Amino acid sequence: MLSGQPARRLVAMATRICVSRGSAGSASCGPVEAAIRAKLEQALSPEVLELRNESGGHAVPPGSETHFRVAVVSSRFEGLSPLQRHRLVHAALSEELAGPVHALAIQARTPAQWRENSQLDASPSCLGGSKKTRGTP
Repeated sequence: MLSGQPARRLVAMATRICVSRGSAGSASCGPVEAAIRAKLEQALSPEVLELRNESGGHAVPPGSETHFRVAVVSSRFEGLSPLQRHRLVHAALSEELAGPVHALAIQARTPAQWRENSQLDASPSCLGGSKKTRGTP
């Protein structure tokens, strides 16, 4: 895991990338999104990294960074099962997953798999609240 000055440099670089690319219709991305992007770039050297902050579609305050969907295409995934790929992503983002990130949907593909299907899956609509507040058993 990165910490200290190298991590701050990566987050600053990723923030510049987010501002130049935009994210989910906004002009820039927040610090959590920037950290996710930087850490995945560092850990997996992806050919493709698509990151979507889906927090706005959930029952959270505006501007939250709690729900993300990521597509990571990396040759590091060659020969690994989906579970092993997800574990690599989780290892890179352990700090975020232990804190601000509540949900992370992962599409971890090899370059060949991405060429076959480069679609980023859509998330279902949030029902809001919990089972108790919705009256679901």
